Amino acid sequence: SRTNNKIQRKMAQRFPNAQPPQNAVQSPQRYPAPPVPQLRQYAGPNFPMQQRPGGGFQQQPTMGTPPGPQMMPRPQQQTPYSPMRQGMTPQSSKRPADNRPPPPQPKGGSGSGDFSHSSSGGNSNKKKKKLADKILPQKVRDLVPESQAYMDLLAFERKLDSTIMRKRLDIQEALKRPMKQKRKLRIFISNTFYPAKEAVEGGEDGSVASWELRVEGRLLEDAKNDPNKVKRKFSSFFKSLVIELDKDLYGPDNHLVEWHRTPTTQETDGFQVKRPGDKNVRCTILLLLDYQPLQFKLDPRLARLLGVHTQTRPVIINALWQYIKTHKLQDNHEREFINCDKYLEQIFSCSRMKFAEIPQRLNPLLHPPDPIVINHIISVEGTEQK
Repeated sequence: SRTNNKIQRKMAQRFPNAQPPQNAVQSPQRYPAPPVPQLRQYAGPNFPMQQRPGGGFQQQPTMGTPPGPQMMPRPQQQTPYSPMRQGMTPQSSKRPADNRPPPPQPKGGSGSGDFSHSSSGGNSNKKKKKLADKILPQKVRDLVPESQAYMDLLAFERKLDSTIMRKRLDIQEALKRPMKQKRKLRIFISNTFYPAKEAVEGGEDGSVASWELRVEGRLLEDAKNDPNKVKRKFSSFFKSLVIELDKDLYGPDNHLVEWHRTPTTQETDGFQVKRPGDKNVRCTILLLLDYQPLQFKLDPRLARLLGVHTQTRPVIINALWQYIKTHKLQDNHEREFINCDKYLEQIFSCSRMKFAEIPQRLNPLLHPPDPIVINHIISVEGTEQK
């Protein structure tokens, strides 16, 4: 019997829902069954009441009420929805619709600026793909001998595209630089002699003999130019003007007449000098041009070496670099160094120098440009001489 009971218990553990056989003997339960946990009841109008052991239902006590006799529950009313506070609406599982206005779209298209950039990049990629699609496979070239002419056209197209791009860049660089036009400046030098006048009794006072020198000039414009165009003044082309008279006639303190440009200088069409005298005067006129950009006169040794007399600083440095490349003076291992030959060594007084040091070493070798020198004789034989 013990063996049967053990077998039944094991079978019951394995098959809890199996019905015991009718002729099986029920053995007393050794251990009581564990109590079933009761769920916590929440007070509310829609929750069921707790059932009493003897039958019926009782209302759950509310929080914070003192113990005492139970009040009769109020009969519940049948409502189609759960009671809520006033002012609140029942929530639904769906998300409420967004009633905000859509963001404004930029004018000129539905896309943004970034999209336009990406589209431009896509266009370049498409162009590359199209170029790759134009190339014929090797099998087609072998089958069609005339396809070589097509490949030559593709190569010519690539060469033409590169040439157009290079010319376009050259035009853009040229537009950035100021346009230069060559014009002729004609200078007119004239003098007028005023003879002496004797004093007249009861009339005008007498005057000593004198002369007047005038230096004028103008640009030789083309006949096709607009006559209403504003013309440049003669003084705007020069930085300074010096007239040197005969030192023996006018002395060391009165033989120089100078004009120098200042920020407040008023432009004029000419210069005039008046001095007393009745003898011919030899004079020298020095005109220093106002170069834009600045130009410099090279040291005679460097000028003979580079073949440059007066030029701007970038042109001088470029000419020196061309000389270095032509004579292969750049160091083979340290490319930033230049090995001077015997001529550069005499000019720069060093056997080796860095390329970055060239502008600094050029400063002592750059001088102001030579002025325009005009020799003129002021004649007093006639009333006016040119």
